[in-house]
Amino acid sequence: MDVLGNYKSVIAARSTDRDILKKSQDGGIITTLFAYALEEGIIDGAIVAGPGDEPWKPEPMVATTKAELLAAAGTRYTISPNLALIKEATRSYGLDRVGIVGVPCQVQAVRKAQLYPIGLRDVDDKIALVLGIFCMENLSYQALEAIVEDHCNQKMESVRKMDIGKGKFTVYTERGAVSQMPLKLIHKYVQPGCHVCLDYVANLADISSGSVGSPDGWSTVFVRSTKGNTVWDGAIKAGLFETKPMDQVKPGLDTVKKLATDKITKNQKNVDARKTVGLKGDGTPKGLRNPYESP
Repeated sequence: MDVLGNYKSVIAARSTDRDILKKSQDGGIITTLFAYALEEGIIDGAIVAGPGDEPWKPEPMVATTKAELLAAAGTRYTISPNLALIKEATRSYGLDRVGIVGVPCQVQAVRKAQLYPIGLRDVDDKIALVLGIFCMENLSYQALEAIVEDHCNQKMESVRKMDIGKGKFTVYTERGAVSQMPLKLIHKYVQPGCHVCLDYVANLADISSGSVGSPDGWSTVFVRSTKGNTVWDGAIKAGLFETKPMDQVKPGLDTVKKLATDKITKNQKNVDARKTVGLKGDGTPKGLRNPYESP
């Protein structure tokens, strides 16, 4: 099994749009792709993780302009229930071509919904572009708050950016302070569902992206599907990205492969352990169907 999933190409890239780069987490890949797809009519709107009522608590939103995409740019290290807006995007907003971004489990859910559109009648064929984000594990908002305020001694409202890399969780404040904690201390806060996930790089997205493997300020991009290839080629021709071959950047693709392998190996043990105590991989007792799982 290829731990990186199927893909047509993999590149290191960053946006050429200065406004997007100022707001983005790393290379501005997702924001730039959605902005391009909107302009070209590939999508009518994108479901993204926008700002919520509390600092750094995301709320799913439908973005139909570049300004709205910019308002949602950057990473928030807690889950945003983007799939909850799929029906509303097609019905209340009347969108015929919807873009959506998510972490690997959300991308899997989108694909499952397209295969078995139970409860999503007339919606499955309106999902026009699926972008994925690398994810090792995720946090509840309460856990994120505890990490930032208790471990890093910073107020959530004073934070300018959060980042995970080089074995540390880093918080940057508006006043220029930098606080860090070792990643190994975060594991106790991770959501239980993350411990049975076997996908690090959003294998089922049209295009997936994350900072791992590329230099600071750049992102690693996997172009996976025919649709993803068409969108990526168009964005490149429009001059929206500068790129470098993965074999010419550090730390390179081997780092992505190592982290993907580590996640799968570790979590496969959890899946197998659940089976020995009569649980399926999703935690449902054997013989019972998970009510959220398509039959």
